[in-house]
Amino acid sequence: MKHSSLPIPSDFAAPPSPAVLAGWLDADRQARPTRVAALRERMAREGIDALLLTSHADARFFAGICFGPNEEPTSGSSGWLLMSADALALLVDSRYIIQAQREAPDAEHIDYGSDVGAAIATWLHNHGARQLGLDAQEVRHAIWERITEAVPGVELRSIRGWGRALRAVKEVSEIERIAAACAVADRALAGILDQIRPGVTESALAWSLERAMREGGAEALAFDVAALAGGNAALPHGNPGTRELRAGEVILFDFGAQVAGYRSDMTRTLFVGEPSVEHAALYTAVHRGQAATIDLLRSAIEQGGPLPSGRACDVATRAAMAGSPHVYDHGLGHGIGLQTHESPSLSRGATDDALPSPTVFSVEPGIYVQDEIGIRIEDLVAVNTAAKSLTILTRFPAEPLIVG
Repeated sequence: MKHSSLPIPSDFAAPPSPAVLAGWLDADRQARPTRVAALRERMAREGIDALLLTSHADARFFAGICFGPNEEPTSGSSGWLLMSADALALLVDSRYIIQAQREAPDAEHIDYGSDVGAAIATWLHNHGARQLGLDAQEVRHAIWERITEAVPGVELRSIRGWGRALRAVKEVSEIERIAAACAVADRALAGILDQIRPGVTESALAWSLERAMREGGAEALAFDVAALAGGNAALPHGNPGTRELRAGEVILFDFGAQVAGYRSDMTRTLFVGEPSVEHAALYTAVHRGQAATIDLLRSAIEQGGPLPSGRACDVATRAAMAGSPHVYDHGLGHGIGLQTHESPSLSRGATDDALPSPTVFSVEPGIYVQDEIGIRIEDLVAVNTAAKSLTILTRFPAEPLIVG
């Protein structure tokens, strides 16, 4: 196995300056009218004169209000957006009124009190809406019934993921923020490599990595850190515990930072001491599988044609890993931005439509041998067919590294 020199934090970009952060906020303000106009164009095409969006990511993207990364479960219906051809309203309760006034000045602010269904119904009546598009998987049935009861003349039409579909195509400043979040994560992992050694627990390393990200420029985590040793690494979404590292096994890190609202996501599998021939071969198979999709994307971009579909990417990776045991059963990748998992999807269940451009998504194949080893390599890839560019935003080396 090739022994590569270990990266150090200074190999990666520094956190963004206050001026850069302010510039990104200004870019959002300038882009917001175009974003809203694109959503209204779809409403007109679909024959819907009012729309309800319930995601905090949509609230930030289309209106500007910035909720914390874990507020959605406790915020009630605050952050829900109502939109018509000429009006935009933000539903909030008393906890968020001042914040809405500061961050979303171009939206009407509706304090929905104790009855969000009635507040929505009143808004629909006041704006003469006859059809309301809303996501049946996101809006509780009781609220759906309350709206129908309060404005019986309004037709409720189930739509899904309209905001997410528009957010899949990334603006320049969005990609810059994802790249900045990647750099925070890159630096953090490089900064804790000297702590990885036999006898250290998974939870201790997870905490060290979380702390390094928070002290190194992250406003929050993209999701909880996974640090999984040996056989625990075969759990694709396992949680770190008191298990100690042992020589001759792997430690798998799956983690991400959030910078200016945008998130990163990276997985690295490191060898704690010299690996066996079998384990080294598994790593090579995963690396080869990831390279197959990246090569497929790069070829499409160089030829000036459309990007492959998410399904075609998954097929290419699985073909490159053919003959390897225990090949991943999860998706190959997912979009990322204001949420850790966004559109587009790269998987066996993805559509045959070409991937959008410009956009950012993960490519993360893996091999999982129960109770023995798990290996996953995950990078974020930014593609832009118009600019004929493909950029790996995660810069921490993906080749096999031996630590400890």
